[in-house]
Amino acid sequence: MRKLFILVVVPLLIFAGDNLEDQIRKARQKVFPALVHIQPIKEFVDSGEPQKVQVTGSGFIFSEDGYVLTNNHVAEKARFVMCTLSSKKEVEAEVIGLDPWTDLAVLKLKLEKNGIKKVPFARLGNSERLQVGQVVLALGSPLGLARSLTMGVISSVDRYFDQAGSMTSPYNLWIQTDAAINPGNSGGPLVNLKGDVIGINARAITFGENLGFAIPINTAKFVIKQLMEKGEVERAWIGVEWQEIKGLRAYLNKPDLQGVLLREVEKNSPAEKAGLKAGFVITEINGEKVTAVYQEELPKVRLLVSSLPVGKQITLKYLDQHLRPGQVSLVPKKQGKFSGNEYYCKEWGMSVKEITPRIRKNFRLSETDRVLITGIQLGGPAQEAGVFRAAVLTKIDDHPIKSIDQFITNYENQYSKDGKDHLLWLKIGDVNRFALIKGKNSQ
Repeated sequence: MRKLFILVVVPLLIFAGDNLEDQIRKARQKVFPALVHIQPIKEFVDSGEPQKVQVTGSGFIFSEDGYVLTNNHVAEKARFVMCTLSSKKEVEAEVIGLDPWTDLAVLKLKLEKNGIKKVPFARLGNSERLQVGQVVLALGSPLGLARSLTMGVISSVDRYFDQAGSMTSPYNLWIQTDAAINPGNSGGPLVNLKGDVIGINARAITFGENLGFAIPINTAKFVIKQLMEKGEVERAWIGVEWQEIKGLRAYLNKPDLQGVLLREVEKNSPAEKAGLKAGFVITEINGEKVTAVYQEELPKVRLLVSSLPVGKQITLKYLDQHLRPGQVSLVPKKQGKFSGNEYYCKEWGMSVKEITPRIRKNFRLSETDRVLITGIQLGGPAQEAGVFRAAVLTKIDDHPIKSIDQFITNYENQYSKDGKDHLLWLKIGDVNRFALIKGKNSQ
């Protein structure tokens, strides 16, 4: 007679709650000493007039000699930065470098000035290993409430935002989490349960039920190195915009098509001069095969292009609109500024800004445009003369504007002091306009 054995599986009850609480406590103890409450005093121009405002943000120390990582939008335009350490000691910090393209910034605490030799710092983790569902902690100063901690899970490791609005970040995908991230959390660390920093808290969506986004720490590692060594991140530029090929695959009925679609080729760019055109599919960049079937694959391609050697010849292989293969050589240039210098013309009651390649592209301005009117003071000479915001300043009297530096020099040494009338040559789109600024000596 065959005996019947019944295997009874008794669930092993693991008190996950207690275990999780212990892990959170240990992770907090590793990172809290490195947490920094940041209070920059920013100077900016609004409605043609200079303004000062104090804001709050977060950051964390990543080296014992006092280097701090935070967001660019926390530290940009800061003329003075005060940081409060975990010891409650207030220490002034210097802005070492800013990178608007990734929204990251590096500060340096002035430890020697405060008699401090070294400070506790947080360990940088590896964002490549993140998984959806992983428990994370967001630390920082939400709404100015210093040394706060929230818990949640990672809900996406590859969230993509196109290059528009405040969420733009062309070189990385975002970590999405439901750990509460509020204004003031910006620049604070996103931490795993080992106490490793795996992201930098950056954005939240209003009414998004704690829908927050962080910059992967692996993106930050590259930026940190560049900012500490050079004070800026040097990137290559060839003058193209990319698009995924999913739609093109369907249109051509070629599901195996590989490459990245050229959405736009800028005028007078290295790409245009080499003969590349919108509609081409790039299959190889300087010996490395590339493809982007979906939008989420585009940041990797942009990162590859940005790391090309500036001033040295590289090759690109492509398929034209008829899928005929070809190859071109070109020399990448250094990527232009994200945002240009802004200047307040006190005597004229207006502010102007340097036109960078990014501004030129967004406003569809010409290569010769150098200075943009950004603000008009109410009741000032510029408003009375009929000067408009967003107009391009092309000449003053009969002198062409060749750069923002030339304009500032001439304004400070001549126009603001001579008391004479000055004729401003303005351009709004394709329409020219003249505005006469009345001087103090004018009748």
